[in-house]
Amino acid sequence: MNIRTVPTLPIPGQKPGTSGLRARTRVFMQAGYLENFVQSIFDAIGGVAGRTLVLGGDGRHFCAQAAGIILRMAAAGGAARVIVGRDGLLSTPAASAVIRARGADGGIILSASHNPGGPDGDFGVKFNGANGGPAPESLTARIHAVSERIAAYRILDAPAPDLSRCGEIMLGAMTVEVIDPVAEHAALLERLFDFDAIRDLFASGFRMRFDAMHAVTGPYAREILVNRLGAPEDTVLNGAPLPDFGGGHPDPNPTHAAALTALMSGPDAPDFAAASDGDGDRIMILGRGIYVTPSDSLAVIAANADLAPGYADGIRGVARSMPTSRAADRVAQALGVPLHETPTGWKFFGSLLDAGKVTLCGEESAGAGSDHVREKDGLWAALMWLNILARRRVPVAQLMAEHWRRFGRDYFTRHDYEALDPAPARALIEDLRAALPDLPGRSAGGLRIEAADDFAYVDPVTGERAAAQGVRIFFADGARATLRLSGTGTVGATLRIYMERHEPDPARHGLDPQAALADVAAAVEALTGLRARTGRQGPDVRS
Repeated sequence: MNIRTVPTLPIPGQKPGTSGLRARTRVFMQAGYLENFVQSIFDAIGGVAGRTLVLGGDGRHFCAQAAGIILRMAAAGGAARVIVGRDGLLSTPAASAVIRARGADGGIILSASHNPGGPDGDFGVKFNGANGGPAPESLTARIHAVSERIAAYRILDAPAPDLSRCGEIMLGAMTVEVIDPVAEHAALLERLFDFDAIRDLFASGFRMRFDAMHAVTGPYAREILVNRLGAPEDTVLNGAPLPDFGGGHPDPNPTHAAALTALMSGPDAPDFAAASDGDGDRIMILGRGIYVTPSDSLAVIAANADLAPGYADGIRGVARSMPTSRAADRVAQALGVPLHETPTGWKFFGSLLDAGKVTLCGEESAGAGSDHVREKDGLWAALMWLNILARRRVPVAQLMAEHWRRFGRDYFTRHDYEALDPAPARALIEDLRAALPDLPGRSAGGLRIEAADDFAYVDPVTGERAAAQGVRIFFADGARATLRLSGTGTVGATLRIYMERHEPDPARHGLDPQAALADVAAAVEALTGLRARTGRQGPDVRS
């Protein structure tokens, strides 16, 4: 078999963001686009000769073809072995688990996470290191630098291997090992949680719905919830992975999982529900008549983690992304463990986990996980909730009420303004940054500003620095607003506004979060002129 060296030119814009490189699917399908970026990854890590890699994705449109191209490029680069999920499927947390369990040198994950799929949707590629976690900023900077000077890529002149059956295949001198995409991850989760207690919970008549949103977690949820835990067959909804996610938007929030949210508010609501995203690393948690914010979910997990066998000895610490509410901070303080506040992006948790400084991590964008892998893990979070409910034996709403009585309620909401014209969106943030020195002492929307800054972070383990991570405005009554431009969209700019307020009085724990934070939203409008500058009368998504 021949190895072809294909001349190429740099393609502008191949700069990895929070979760790798994302673009429209048709952009990735253009000749050379995927190949350029993959070769840039290989070159930035010092080549793949003799190395073992893991490969898989969420099954969205172009995943199968992309996997074939990457395998042929890895063979051309001299890789010894690539471990790939059957049919090219591998959830993001499962990929992290396989990298760690098999001692691989890293892996490539094909996904745009919670973004829509299909030929007119989005696609993405990211590299995870030997620890199973997303590449740190120092590596993504090297990948981008290589992409700006690339002159050729190398590929094996051979057909792509058949990934439909488990087993080993030779591709040139490289071994392609096709594995069951579920088995390794399911076995790891079974070691962490009390599956006997959860089986008893389902046997008692407990009802659950898990909406896989026609994404990658369908087979995982069926194997774990139905086959191993004995949940009824109808527990898993939309369980067949589809290249376009059935035409839906696999973002687990009340807007995009509206049918599940409506079910949980209806007269025949089950006891518990969860919805996962495209690649299985995010989860939405619902109880009968109640939506649990991701910030509250992290706090409840931290407060009850010792009910699960894998965490019976307690936790070493908690890390949360800066926009996530401070609900987990109060739990960490009560437990006497450290709380770390990081920029948005799971890659910032990796060094803390590797150094043993934290056990639990979470982001307000519905991501939560622990030191079992180096990615957020939707099924892990759902199983943690099931383990807690199996031990506590109270409804979700009662569990939340008891948690709030102990720690107070942190009202939280996120407003997303999507597909904005990038220029005015950037100008809004830059103007707010420029005004920061003059904000303390001013009033906006009836609230007095106590402090304001542009969040910066120094990794306590590696010393790496990250600046300009989001503008924070702190109000005198303890409320907080954060504004940042997201790096996960592929069309225009996405402006995210996070608002929160702590309420210690149990008599005021039953408010609607939008009403409880209406004055914070008014303050943001007064400070930014948001409606006039964006042309929008309200957010596209509230969560």
